[in-house]
Amino acid sequence: METVVTLSSGDAGELLTLQRAAYVTEAQAHNDLSLPPLTQSFDELVIELARPDVTAFGLRDEARRLVAAVRVYRISADPRTAELGRLVVAPDMQGQGRGSRLLELVEERLPEQVADLQLFTGEHSLGNLRLYSRFGYQETHRTPTPRGYALVHLAKRVRQ
Repeated sequence: METVVTLSSGDAGELLTLQRAAYVTEAQAHNDLSLPPLTQSFDELVIELARPDVTAFGLRDEARRLVAAVRVYRISADPRTAELGRLVVAPDMQGQGRGSRLLELVEERLPEQVADLQLFTGEHSLGNLRLYSRFGYQETHRTPTPRGYALVHLAKRVRQ
């Protein structure tokens, strides 16, 4: 049985390890080892997790290992919108529903005033694009990167 946990700066080391392990396949799919989740430093992550506009939570397995995590960034310019980011699942745990569970948890735990969720992923992240589509996210636009691929931006209305 997995436990849902709120993550803080004290979890930064374990979260960074999970993040890097999970993003290796993304880097390979996009031929880009400079993805921000792979280059983010421990200190940068500690600062990010301490920000009041960032909520991070994850799933711990029976052995207390962090096996999946996600972050939600509230957008100060538009309090009705939040950005979902860095949804990660340990490579040995992928394909078992943990990404879906995290997306469900995000919606369950959103502040009342948030009506819209946004996120982005690389155009070659086909599994992610399928997952987000199943959860009702729709593509809004694409932005090119200097590395020759596009970021696919998606959005979902979660309440009126």
